[in-house]
Amino acid sequence: MAPKSDTPYEMTVVIPVYNEEGLLSTAINDLIPRLAEIPLTTEVIISQNGSKDKTPEIAAELAAKYDNVRVLNTDEPNYGLALRRGIKAAKGTYVMCDEIDICDVDFYRAALEILQANKADMVVGSKRHPDANDARPPMRKFATWVLNKMLKVAVGFQGTDTHGLKAFRREPVLPVVDLCIVDKDLFASELVIRAERLIRVVEIPVTIMEKRPPSINLFKRVPNVMRNMGRLFVVIRLNREA
Repeated sequence: MAPKSDTPYEMTVVIPVYNEEGLLSTAINDLIPRLAEIPLTTEVIISQNGSKDKTPEIAAELAAKYDNVRVLNTDEPNYGLALRRGIKAAKGTYVMCDEIDICDVDFYRAALEILQANKADMVVGSKRHPDANDARPPMRKFATWVLNKMLKVAVGFQGTDTHGLKAFRREPVLPVVDLCIVDKDLFASELVIRAERLIRVVEIPVTIMEKRPPSINLFKRVPNVMRNMGRLFVVIRLNREA
């Protein structure tokens, strides 16, 4: 729902995007009317980071078209920084962190039911939950499995997934965001790992299907993931500065 300019937002949807000219317009034009089915005043933040295609121009057009869509622009391709900026800029009491190739309004509804009932402060949509339906290609599912195993060994992660859909009450999560030290791919993981130590986190199953290949090659992410995994091990496991 798009509020008048003097009406506060109750929910914010944050979507980091990078080189998404083929999907961005369709996804947002489909998302906006479905958000109107949720009885909360809702804004959408498109957090564009370092795109080399027409993504910035398309995002600007969408912001001009819809009163409740705004754009944050970051010069470098940095998913974690884009997500962090979107969370910090959110005006809603409830924040949904989504992906442009997912836009799962059913997850929003399920998460809101939990959050509004005060049963948790953060809800993670898990692709690895026993009841989840992960229809992505085998290589992407394997990459998620490997990352989770690494996080369990390196920092004692207790859940089943860290990357992807998340919903939370903004107020208790902002201090957790400020504690996070890594960016790019592992920011989302650090956020969940720190959250499970400080606030109430629950997981729910989600259905995931790939609408397009990853915007950044999985293998190109490995060096940064390994470097930041080492930093998290030092800071979280050893309780030292990194």
